[in-house]
Amino acid sequence: MITATPRPAPQPHVPQSHTLQPHTLLAPTPSVRAARQDDAGALAELSRPFARSGALRERPASLYATHAADFLVTQVPGGPVDGCVGLRVHAGAPGEGRGAVGVLYNFCVAGHRQGHGVGAGLLRAALAVARAQSLGALFTATTGGGGLFLRHGFAPTTARLAPPAWAASLDPRRDARILRRTL
Repeated sequence: MITATPRPAPQPHVPQSHTLQPHTLLAPTPSVRAARQDDAGALAELSRPFARSGALRERPASLYATHAADFLVTQVPGGPVDGCVGLRVHAGAPGEGRGAVGVLYNFCVAGHRQGHGVGAGLLRAALAVARAQSLGALFTATTGGGGLFLRHGFAPTTARLAPPAWAASLDPRRDARILRRTL
């Protein structure tokens, strides 16, 4: 009778610089979802640093609760809200022949998540929602360069093409650029 002692199969040599760390394999994937009223505090907290810097308007948590249906948020399962964007629908003006359009507002991504595709994912989701609602165009205002918007088909426009109530609400002291994307 012949017996053999089992031995582990030889492992291929992988240089130290090419090994994956365990946390790399288990990094959760963020998902985009509709905000809920109970997200109001998290939306206010996420937005606060951007409001302090002048990039966003200061909004109270109660406003986020009242308008929770406007917002999409991104977060990893069990984690904090890492990004948000509001999408408000504006009806077309009677007699102008233009349909409803949307305005993206309060778009922000937590500092530690910037540069990881979170903003692009939120913007793609907002575009999908706008298309599903048959909006003719999306507008936004930015005090920054607007690179993300420009990469996703937005172009500079004027306030006269934007929804009048929204355009009138813009603070001229902020010197925001108005951008538009036709859908």
